[in-house]
Amino acid sequence: METPLSVLDLSFVTSGASAAQALHNTIDLAKHVDALGYRRFWMAEHHSLPSVASSAPEIMIGQVAAATKNMRIGSGGIMLTNHAPLMVAERFKMLEALFPGRIDLGLGRAPGTDQVTAHALRRRLEERSGDDFLERLQELYLWENRDFPEGHPFNRVTVMPSGVPLPPVWLLGSSDYSAQLAAEIGVGYSFASHFSDYDAVLPMKTYRARFKPSENMQTPYAIIAVASVVADTDEEANFLAGTYDLNWLRRAKGEMLPLPSPEEAAAYPWTDQERAYISRRRQRLFCGSPDTVATRLRASVRETDADEVMITSSIHDHEKRKKSYSLLASCWASMKAAA
Repeated sequence: METPLSVLDLSFVTSGASAAQALHNTIDLAKHVDALGYRRFWMAEHHSLPSVASSAPEIMIGQVAAATKNMRIGSGGIMLTNHAPLMVAERFKMLEALFPGRIDLGLGRAPGTDQVTAHALRRRLEERSGDDFLERLQELYLWENRDFPEGHPFNRVTVMPSGVPLPPVWLLGSSDYSAQLAAEIGVGYSFASHFSDYDAVLPMKTYRARFKPSENMQTPYAIIAVASVVADTDEEANFLAGTYDLNWLRRAKGEMLPLPSPEEAAAYPWTDQERAYISRRRQRLFCGSPDTVATRLRASVRETDADEVMITSSIHDHEKRKKSYSLLASCWASMKAAA
């Protein structure tokens, strides 16, 4: 069976454009890739990042699901430590009720922001020390199964809308912790290779080797998320990837700005040290012509045993971003036909 392609979108805010436009671009991109046959479309949760407008994926999931017909739509992911598990259960049951069989609930451990913003997000929640992700995940399942201990006051709470199942849960990770946890509880797993310095092979294979079947999932299913820039030629793709280069450098310096254009990147006075840094970062970027990128992606699928590839692309120009997904989908299908 051909490995499906999917999309992870962050509603990228680009220089010269507004955050509101970035949100509308997400909906437009979703309609575009839905027609191309992509399997699912996930949206991330980030806060206080001028380059990312996606701060409330649960809202965008409803908008995107209403504008598309075929893809599964979900979160990549909800940062569970920022939210009360009951609220997550309510919102995603509501989405499942509105779009049955099309919603995914991807969960992450990180706050998706800096420490000050994380504190602002959580300061009205119950204070807990350390990493309480596992505790919150357990509570989410308790709400779903109505399995609080006898006499617990939460047994009197009805999660609305009632009679609607929680969508399939996926754990997201950038190391091997979430891989082991996803395997232990029997849910899907997605590895964030697009930003992780951790090699994808170990967590992906660890997940598959340790997977325990559950009521929700009988066999393991692993997604690898990668960053990609596809254009007609390798040369053009490398030029467009200048957006990544300058954005990476700015973030390394603590400069949080909208995504720069490739022209801005080309005009930047790069030092030898900065070029060496970017060269290392480029190793994780799948950049080039359709054949170049598709060939490299297939090698990654073989190395990691991935069941699915999820593409995120922060190309500055929205139409060229859409074309990147079109070119890759066409080449992927051609390779399948030739196999």
